[in-house]
Amino acid sequence: MNETPSDNIIQRMRARLWPNGLPRDDRGRMRLVVNNLILHIHPAKVSMRAMRWTYTWGLGGLAAMLLVLLGSTGILLEINYTPSAPQAYLNILELRSNVWFGELIRNVHHWSANLLVVVTVLHLLRVFFTGAYRPPRETNWLIGVGMLLLVLGGNFTGYLLPWDQLAFWAITVGTSVLTYVPLIGDALGRLLLGGPEVSGATLLNFYSLHISFIPLAIFGLMSFHFWRIRKDGGLTNPRGVDETEKVKLERVTTIPHLVRRELVYALVWLAAILVWAMLVPAPLEGIANPDLSPNPAKAPWYFLGLQELLLHFHPLVGAIIIPAAFFIGLALLPFYDVAAENVGVYFRSHRGRSLTVLATGLSLVSTPLWVALDEFVLHWADWLPAWPSLVSNGLVPLAVVALGLILMDEWVKDSFKATVEERVLFLFTFLFVAIFILTIIGIFFRGPGMSLYWPWAMPVVSH
Repeated sequence: MNETPSDNIIQRMRARLWPNGLPRDDRGRMRLVVNNLILHIHPAKVSMRAMRWTYTWGLGGLAAMLLVLLGSTGILLEINYTPSAPQAYLNILELRSNVWFGELIRNVHHWSANLLVVVTVLHLLRVFFTGAYRPPRETNWLIGVGMLLLVLGGNFTGYLLPWDQLAFWAITVGTSVLTYVPLIGDALGRLLLGGPEVSGATLLNFYSLHISFIPLAIFGLMSFHFWRIRKDGGLTNPRGVDETEKVKLERVTTIPHLVRRELVYALVWLAAILVWAMLVPAPLEGIANPDLSPNPAKAPWYFLGLQELLLHFHPLVGAIIIPAAFFIGLALLPFYDVAAENVGVYFRSHRGRSLTVLATGLSLVSTPLWVALDEFVLHWADWLPAWPSLVSNGLVPLAVVALGLILMDEWVKDSFKATVEERVLFLFTFLFVAIFILTIIGIFFRGPGMSLYWPWAMPVVSH
């Protein structure tokens, strides 16, 4: 019998999947399929050094595992959920009380989503502090920044779905930022909300984004991210400050050395998440009530640093200009800091380590000090009453902060003879710690009326 073109295609596919011939049983066939899948994600061999726990901390793999866990639990939750008000809230109550393991699945989904934000940020920090964003890995750095934004978007859209008071008012506060986008802010806000305010239409819009566009975009970028890692030569190799790149590196096969470690790591984290989900329920307040606003009304915790900026700057500056400048700076980082000699070295050099500690200390002191001064002493609008609010309470304090950063950069450059990469390290560390402190203040130290207060005492009255 003559072979058809389709027969030739099938034979070529078999030869690619099973170069040593077809397996004898289903178990062997499945093993070969899994092995081929693993080797599409990982290189055939990896450096023993790159597998060090203290180098990558397993953050990339943990993020991938969390995404798979979120996808699987999300599908189970979707079966018992209706994206309409007030039925959404009733579905959550039903899920907690009458669906087998319903509350556990919701808890796992909720806490995995929050953990994913933390892990994604830590993974970005690990890549930055080891210099692994530099050419030829700049494309993957840009993909990582994009995935961070998508993870925040996924958490934000999912926050509203329980349709309780906490979710309703957090989204109300969070989406109010859109109105300050120049020219298109109002139209963009109405498009996302499905009207002038948070409503049932908003719930449907957020649900659609949460289960379709955002997860598809994340998984698509994650696949491309893994492919780029292989194309760029795999993970960067860790080195000590005084080591050179000429050190001979021992390489081992991915299967079983790397896969075995990843499996154990994933199982440990999965067990930890399950235990946490069994002990700590996901928050759920009363059903959403547009007529009863909590005091204070706060955005989701990962946006409280941004909400804190709104208390100190004009909304256009605090909500749009500063965050946009930060993320644009992140995206342009590999095109400014291009030195390749210290890739794989944590904190670049001995001096870089000292500057990192110095930047952390300065930010820990100056950020709370700035918040306190702006809360009780600095009255920009009163001092410049004839100036527009955008200038007096926006551009002027922004210029003061920018001048302070420029002076710090010049001081580091002159006093420590720091290189470009060490100066970038210093400023990035200072700004990241500042964002972290602002978030902590927003979570724990803002009380009724968004006034500063000690959590264990009465609110401190501010101007």
